[in-house]
Amino acid sequence: MKNFSNSPLHNNQTPNHVRDRKNKKFGFLSAVPLRFSLRGYGFCMATLFLFCFGSLFYQLNGGPPKILLDIRHYLGESTYLDDHGPPAPRVLLFPSQVVYNRVGKCGSRTVVILLRLLAERHQFNLVSSDIHNKTRLTKHEQVDLMKNISNIPQPFLYTRHVHFLNFTRFRIEQPVYINIIRDPINRFLSNYFFRRFGDWRGEQNHLIRTPGMKDDERYLDINVCILENYPECSNPRLFYIIPYFCGQHPQCREPGVWALERAKQNVLENFLIVGILEELEDVLLLLERLLPHYFTDVLNIYKSPDYMKMGNMTGTVRKHTPTLEALQVLYHRMRYEYDFYNFIRKQFHLMKKKIGLKSVSRPTAHQASFLRELAVRTTEPLAEDEELETDLEDANSWFVQP
Repeated sequence: MKNFSNSPLHNNQTPNHVRDRKNKKFGFLSAVPLRFSLRGYGFCMATLFLFCFGSLFYQLNGGPPKILLDIRHYLGESTYLDDHGPPAPRVLLFPSQVVYNRVGKCGSRTVVILLRLLAERHQFNLVSSDIHNKTRLTKHEQVDLMKNISNIPQPFLYTRHVHFLNFTRFRIEQPVYINIIRDPINRFLSNYFFRRFGDWRGEQNHLIRTPGMKDDERYLDINVCILENYPECSNPRLFYIIPYFCGQHPQCREPGVWALERAKQNVLENFLIVGILEELEDVLLLLERLLPHYFTDVLNIYKSPDYMKMGNMTGTVRKHTPTLEALQVLYHRMRYEYDFYNFIRKQFHLMKKKIGLKSVSRPTAHQASFLRELAVRTTEPLAEDEELETDLEDANSWFVQP
């Protein structure tokens, strides 16, 4: 007798029952693509290759192909970042916002030339304003300028002839300030002759800057200007350096103790460094120490032959020294300027000592002997109530006969 125990029809199981059981067994797995055809595999590999090639093309060419831009324009401008917030900000070296509110005739053109070379080398944004004759601003002009400065991509260095701007007053982040000043009389003499005769960059440079100046004013003897109290050689025009540090307050333009003390306070609170032009190489070394991401290798650039050719063109022509009597009168009128200059000089030397910087600066060959002597001997300005006649009697205690 045949054994039918292994028959699919055993135990009342019909062919339909067997088919239903098989369908249940493979019904779920049939939804999972466990097997690929050769054609499907080739399609996936081709897609992956095109994706990698497109990504490489995107990176090498700085952007997506035009067809992708057209597709994006067709689908809309929304991106993943629009829906999920901005990317994490790039970490920048501190400080990344620097303002150089350069003082006129204090070596600023020399420094700006250096900054252009440094900006190209170190990849920071240098914005140098072409406005040279508007240092005092209205409240609205201050706000507009500060907002424009703050919107410069960081790291940046902004430079302009402008009196100190207090960003925090308008709830704007305060940048770091740097500056350079020089002996006040030397600065005045440089400006006096520069306005009349320009510098070595061109014989007609001064005519472009002062086209309305008549010949009798252009060739006015500086001793006459000082001793006969012409407006150009008297206050408030001689009160020039302090307002750059005092600020935009109207009282900052009035020669006096208030403006002097406010300028000193701003230097201590808002300026990273204020150097003196007579020790420019030391200033550059300190800037390199304090702001390496801006000024690394600045001294080598300054001493390079290529830079020397450009820097030598900024010297003022036809500059000469007034008489001892005129210098003494001028010094008396600039007593607040000298108080501030001596303060800055002391702070600068103190900073060099703290950092342990060995001085490399040397007095320049063209510097007048009376100015070098003045920096050594004149440690205090004249008292406000001293008579001019008494000052003239003691002239030899301040100046060396030129």
